[in-house]
Amino acid sequence: MSTAADLLASLDDQQRAAAEALLGPVCILAGAGTGKTRAVTHRIAYGVASGVYPPGRVMALTFTARAAGELRVRLRGLGVEGVAARTFHASALSQLNYFWPQVIGGTMPRLLDSKARLLAHAADELRLRLDTATLRDVAAEIEWRKTSRLTIDEYAARERPALASLSADRVVDLQTAYERVKDDRRQLDFEDVLLAAAGMIESEPRVAQQVREQYRFFIVDEYQDVSPLQHDLLRLWLGPRTDVCVVGDVSQTIYTFAGASPDYLLGFATEFSEASVLRLEHNYRSTPEVVGAANRLMKGEPGALHLVAAASPGPEPTITAYETDQAEARGIAAAIRGQLDAGADASDIAVLFRINAQSQALEAALDAAGVPYQVRGATRFFEQREVVEAIMLLRGATLGATDAPLERSVSDVLSSLGWTPTPPEAAGAVRSRWESLDALLGLAREAPPGTSLRAFVDDLTERQAAQHEPTLSAVTLTTIHSAKGLEWGSVYLVGLAEGLLPLSYAKDDRAIAEEKRLLYVGITRARERLAMSWAAGSTGLRSARRMSRFLDRLE
Repeated sequence: MSTAADLLASLDDQQRAAAEALLGPVCILAGAGTGKTRAVTHRIAYGVASGVYPPGRVMALTFTARAAGELRVRLRGLGVEGVAARTFHASALSQLNYFWPQVIGGTMPRLLDSKARLLAHAADELRLRLDTATLRDVAAEIEWRKTSRLTIDEYAARERPALASLSADRVVDLQTAYERVKDDRRQLDFEDVLLAAAGMIESEPRVAQQVREQYRFFIVDEYQDVSPLQHDLLRLWLGPRTDVCVVGDVSQTIYTFAGASPDYLLGFATEFSEASVLRLEHNYRSTPEVVGAANRLMKGEPGALHLVAAASPGPEPTITAYETDQAEARGIAAAIRGQLDAGADASDIAVLFRINAQSQALEAALDAAGVPYQVRGATRFFEQREVVEAIMLLRGATLGATDAPLERSVSDVLSSLGWTPTPPEAAGAVRSRWESLDALLGLAREAPPGTSLRAFVDDLTERQAAQHEPTLSAVTLTTIHSAKGLEWGSVYLVGLAEGLLPLSYAKDDRAIAEEKRLLYVGITRARERLAMSWAAGSTGLRSARRMSRFLDRLE
């Protein structure tokens, strides 16, 4: 493990101040691209190396399994073992599994895979015929209610957005029926895990004592996304102690529809009067031109940080208007084709949009231009059929493994599934399948020298559990929400028109502010090139759109 001095020597002044603030309540306001994860992992490693933190008493909390996996990998790279890095849900579920037999008796109820099927049964009881989209909308309302810690009666008293085919009263009836069916079947949903964990700690002093004895020091990433339920659970885990470090950026709050609230990050210094508030504003990701656009967009917004670019200058961001969505898609496909022909790496290019429906025209245009692409947020990499088959065959190959080089062993297995040393000329599904298999071989090539096939398969299994996906040699198509936490050399932000960004249903000031933050997240995904565009309409669309109001600050 690195010495404490070595760990600090590799940080800038702002990161170093964050790493040295080990005790008491600490709030780190970390702008996009400022080395937030680096600062957090070095802070934990420094705390362990300096003897302040016993590793087994440190809990790092994240919102996704991928982020938790990245924290564990980086901590291992710094020589730190034994620190728990988990999502809120994974931590709560672990506690429920342990305490349920002691407090309630018997085994814990089964977890629901999805609310939709159970909601459909509840709808049948009420003689409602609902389509899949409506069931998803009701599921989202249930999630919002529970993460906001509201009873059904309290929810009924709130004014919520109307659902297309259901009155407010029927939404309440359906939620009541859903809870009844779920209880009858002895099941828990995702949010129930957090509610039950909080309830046990609140009502059982013995449980509270054991939980608080296990973990003493807490670090919470992406704190701007914390919900009231998660905030309350964190406070229950802490008890009367205040050794908690929260990290976040108010300008990247884009999940209020799911119950997230930036108020806890903004109000941290009020909640903990002795808190240290530190800032990370040196952006190491993007050019000054990209950073300048991000700063102009968010200037004057509550809690907005002013980023300072450390990278060399690059091209100015562009804004292009098109007649139709189809023309916009063709224009972007042609621009990307030109980049690839000039030697650009497809995996370093992304096209970002507000809603999934915008992907269709882009996919058709990229296919026509012969551009390889992957749609992020569709089928996860490790759930693709060819990847599942490959891992199964690789696991089988370990039984008769020889001392052959890892790359050759893996390529032999992948060849049996149709992988070839050169990519197929065809686009679409054939090329996508090849890209997925080639990505597995890429992981074998990146493995440390001497890695055995068994160790490689074990690493794949760990990646699979953490959804730590490899990089494919393809352009990424994804929503801005799904792009959060990622970056590319070139980013195309499309559909920046009124009605799409901001969306037409964003009516009040809070909703409009969230749409602006979403554009900020999209802009700050770009390292060097940022191309923004909008279309006046779509083929067959009569009413013309206007350019997004947010672009006024960027022209």
